[in-house]
Amino acid sequence: MRWQFSLARQFLVLQLGIVLLVVGAVAAVSMAEAGAAFRRDQGAKLRSTAENLAATDLVRAGMGATIWYDSLAASAETARSVSGSTYVEFVDAHGALLTGPRRGQPAVLGASNAATGRAWLGVVEHDSPVLEAHAPVLDPRDGRVLGLVVVGKTYPSLPELLATATPDLLTYLLLGSLLGIAGSTLLSRRIKRQTLGLEPAEISGLVEHREAMLHGIKEGLIGVDAAGRVTLANDEARRLLGLSGDVTGVPLRSLGMPEELLTLLTVGSDEPDHVVVHESRVLVLNRMPVLVRGRPVGSVTTLRDRTELTSLERELDLSRHTTDTLRAQAHEFTNRLHTISGLVQLGQYDDAVTFILQAGQHQDALNHEVQSRIADPALAALLIAKASVASEQHVQLRIADDTALGRTMDAQLSADLVTVTGNLVDNAVDAAQSGGWVSVSVRDLGDAIEVRVTDSGAGVASEHAEQVFGRGFTTKAADGHRGLGLALISRVCTARGGQITVDGSAFTARLPVGAGSAA
Repeated sequence: MRWQFSLARQFLVLQLGIVLLVVGAVAAVSMAEAGAAFRRDQGAKLRSTAENLAATDLVRAGMGATIWYDSLAASAETARSVSGSTYVEFVDAHGALLTGPRRGQPAVLGASNAATGRAWLGVVEHDSPVLEAHAPVLDPRDGRVLGLVVVGKTYPSLPELLATATPDLLTYLLLGSLLGIAGSTLLSRRIKRQTLGLEPAEISGLVEHREAMLHGIKEGLIGVDAAGRVTLANDEARRLLGLSGDVTGVPLRSLGMPEELLTLLTVGSDEPDHVVVHESRVLVLNRMPVLVRGRPVGSVTTLRDRTELTSLERELDLSRHTTDTLRAQAHEFTNRLHTISGLVQLGQYDDAVTFILQAGQHQDALNHEVQSRIADPALAALLIAKASVASEQHVQLRIADDTALGRTMDAQLSADLVTVTGNLVDNAVDAAQSGGWVSVSVRDLGDAIEVRVTDSGAGVASEHAEQVFGRGFTTKAADGHRGLGLALISRVCTARGGQITVDGSAFTARLPVGAGSAA
């Protein structure tokens, strides 16, 4: 297992590293200052010693026509011991040493210009750097330069300079270490409180695990903060909502969503699972507020795709309606057969024939009325079948006098008419109840086809006129219906560029001819 520092230790190491860097910088500055102080303080001493020695009568006389080597050597040693310099030497006018173990050899004078009659102070490289002061010895009679007095002091080495600065460095190091330890401990405790006691590796692991989990679940998940900005959206949510790219931090209103969907994502609804139709998809939204320490900070909404399930439900409804139609027709036919059989058994042959003729005439009249007004075979067959279903529920299905529709050449338009009319008639039959009636009007307006279905029921309250189409509204009992019928009818009309409206118990759908068909 890989060994890792805790958060406190990481801060401590970081603080100590910073302290060491600061101490190193202070050491470099201190050594530079010590070198400058050595040149400043010792340079003044060396220059003073050299100038005083060069001005003595004994030295001037000893460097005259006759060189007094012993006297010069004694004067040099006395001056060295008194000044504390490393060495004191005399050099003649030709640059040769007059004292010391290298007497008679050329002196190393560096960049000195003391031979011109002026004192000089500078660094001369021997075996190691030496700070030297050169002072000219002048003849008192004519001012001629007789030679030079050289006073030198060896530069301290780096360890010596460091030793000079060590007390201050130790103080800085100790103080910085104590402050670093205290600061890192307090900072780590504060950060641990904010991160719930988790170490950085644990936090990164949780983030990676959360990202993998969010993008791996089948349901869509979208989070929104209190300001209406997206805080997270997994892959499925972006697919269901038609979003592209990373939308984290983007305001919801800038994503081009319908107002109904925006309201559901930001405000929610009274229903725990709200059904909405978005871009030909049937979505179930469940929004939950997010609270941190009792304060709302946003919300998270799950999205489930029920498009395929809804398609299966519609196919099942179609099969159920077909079965109900056949059952109603079979029931009606059975009742008629029983009636005919009873009349025959009673010997009422004339009445039996009359009943058969009346039943046939009623069915023929219905078929003739529908087919004479509606030439589209699919819609005509639907209305004939719905008449049987309505009759079984003791509801009279009427074809309005203004109904007139020719044969529809657009197959998709015919399918949309069947979808819209069938759902409206089913809802109207349920609303009319036993003993009521349903009126159907289908008119060709030239540029559009109008379907109007009216029933004898109580109708839709005016305050629900808009909700009934767009918000999954339903007045039915909890029998599996989710109020999708009218919402899908509205979607079909809108996709074609039309509309559907309600006024009490009258629903009017307008489907333009030749417009884009519903998906």
